[in-house]
Amino acid sequence: MNELIVIGHPDLLAERQRWLQGLLQERRLSDNTVEAYERDTRQFLTFLTGHLAGPPRLSDISTLRPADLRGFLAQRRKGGAGARTLGRGLAGLRSFLRYLERSGLANAAGAAAVRSPKQPKSLPKPLTDREALNVVTTEAQLAEEPWVAARNAAVLTLLYGCGLRISEALDLTPGDFAGTPTSLRITGKGGKTRIVPLMAVARDAVATYLKLCPYHAGADEPVFRGTRGAKLQPAIIQREMQKLRGALGLPDTATPHALRHSFATHLLAGGGDLRTIQELLGHASLSTTQVYTGVDSTRLLEIYDRAHPRA
Repeated sequence: MNELIVIGHPDLLAERQRWLQGLLQERRLSDNTVEAYERDTRQFLTFLTGHLAGPPRLSDISTLRPADLRGFLAQRRKGGAGARTLGRGLAGLRSFLRYLERSGLANAAGAAAVRSPKQPKSLPKPLTDREALNVVTTEAQLAEEPWVAARNAAVLTLLYGCGLRISEALDLTPGDFAGTPTSLRITGKGGKTRIVPLMAVARDAVATYLKLCPYHAGADEPVFRGTRGAKLQPAIIQREMQKLRGALGLPDTATPHALRHSFATHLLAGGGDLRTIQELLGHASLSTTQVYTGVDSTRLLEIYDRAHPRA
């Protein structure tokens, strides 16, 4: 996070840097979330510089009005930001202002009075059972080196078979697969830990990869490696998934994260209850998991429309 590109007086920038470090080290938010909050607050301080005709001070932050925040959101909206981006930006500003308020440096009431933009309802787009199975097989992988193909198949199998986020899969270590484990202990968003079952097919996919991988990882080091031996990056798996979409004729919505959606949707369709699926996904709120009931209903209606002679 480079403070040199952020406009503001040193006292304000120092507090902002302490807040961002606290998000990483104390609250243990993901790197992506902290980067987004850094970007949102940087853009807000740039807005205030024009709004106040000069770099903002801590005293300016302490006297912010709801109209100032609404003006910032309106400017972002004119620039093409959608409701989700605006909502996340407002959440970041509220977090920063609450931090300053706890230090006696600002009042967060103005941010609390601003209503979050209404979020559009969008349902996850899972793959069908057959599509998901095609994606996770080693034979489907397009990498020329056998160990890379085995690696990609193992990662994708963990996403679909265990409902993992891609970052969670890439943080796994050889120690997680020592012996013949039947479950994985996953540390997800916010440092929350959950236990997920490890199917034999996923365990075998990882074992195949480990036999072929030319790099040795210590028990506590990331198990999945790039072609030069460093920790495998999410972008590599995302690019491989993009290639698979073309090869298998899948829609653009077939992303690595769609395999996690598929995990939840297929469990629900098979009779799984929402509370259990919530635990397996690591959702803090059941309402987050309930979106999959809408997905399942949508699929049922699509099947009905296609199959019923009077539909």
